[in-house]
Amino acid sequence: QSGSGKSTFVDLLPRFYDVTEGEILIDGLNIKEFSLKSLRNLMGNVNQEPILFNDTFYNNIAFGLTQSNEQDVIAAAKIANAHDFIMATPNGYYNSIGDRGSKLSGGQRQRVSIARAILKNPPIMILDEATSALDTESERLVQDAIENLMKNRTSLVIAHRLSTVKNADLICVLHEGEIVERGKHDELLAKGGIYTKLYELQS
Repeated sequence: QSGSGKSTFVDLLPRFYDVTEGEILIDGLNIKEFSLKSLRNLMGNVNQEPILFNDTFYNNIAFGLTQSNEQDVIAAAKIANAHDFIMATPNGYYNSIGDRGSKLSGGQRQRVSIARAILKNPPIMILDEATSALDTESERLVQDAIENLMKNRTSLVIAHRLSTVKNADLICVLHEGEIVERGKHDELLAKGGIYTKLYELQS
């Protein structure tokens, strides 16, 4: 549901907002004990609207990382299903993508953003409606890339499309700012509540 507080909820983790009661722990440590820089270095983000710059594919993928090389950038792009369309451009990784990636389709922009997150290789990944603006074909390629990205790390995924979260270890259903249901996919379906209704609508 739009406006139920999903993005605000996840924005508490990198401390874009601070909690007013209770606490958030990472491996038993209160996040307020970390410096903002070290806390945010633990995290990677892929959002609905990727943040891209009027620069080359290479510089967009390697953005913010001082110790990456071409081999690492290419490996990340391959995992993100981005390598083939990058190589189809006249200058490959050194081709400009235009202002905010204007020369690319929505699915291509998203895969460049995912390649950047893969290259950063953070232990915590935040995916905020990463596939919601895509057509079915692009979504399939991006979904594959996201599954590669989520391997061996903690991932927080915000999604309207339940296909994105079906395999999660824990699903929280938010309604009007409250967590109203939580559990695995099969457990939530068995409850016959809000999640079940959403799932039936999308099936």
